Amino acid sequence: MSQIGKEIVDFEVQAFVNNGFETVKKEDLKGKWSVFFFYPADFTFVCPTELEDLANKYDEFKAANCEIYSVSTDTHFVHKAWHDTSDTIKKIKYPMLADPTGVLARGFDVMIEDAGLAERGTFIVNPQGEIVAYEVVAGNVGRNADELLRRLQALQFVAEHPAEVCPAKWEKGSETLQPSIDLVGKI
Repeated sequence: MSQIGKEIVDFEVQAFVNNGFETVKKEDLKGKWSVFFFYPADFTFVCPTELEDLANKYDEFKAANCEIYSVSTDTHFVHKAWHDTSDTIKKIKYPMLADPTGVLARGFDVMIEDAGLAERGTFIVNPQGEIVAYEVVAGNVGRNADELLRRLQALQFVAEHPAEVCPAKWEKGSETLQPSIDLVGKI
């Protein structure tokens, strides 16, 4: 069943961010774009490569009025321990959400119940708290922050310009299309 247009679940979780702990709630997201970046577990192999890729693009996401939230079913204490022991994870400035009860993983339908872990799910949430894009990939395949940023920018563009659409491989500043009968069969 599609998640597009679904309002995200109400939540209140702990996060490790800025070398400390903070509470993050659903209402904190209103009015800005968000990316929920689920990954299976701290102290693993593919996960730190993805989280570093996002850390390297974080300023660009922030410039696009978007907050990144990485999420695993680990606790905020484990996030801190990973941060303190890994040079890769030390680069992260975005909030690392702790979801030990699985409220977020279940709410976004990415919980692997038998393992108590989250699938590799990525969700873009609009300022109204609705999912507007998502993907879930196999646990042994990492994701690409460049493509995620491109997709976010396209979604933001069409939200601001509802009469236009972004073609394949659209990048910020590129031409868009204005659907009409005149375009049918000409592309």
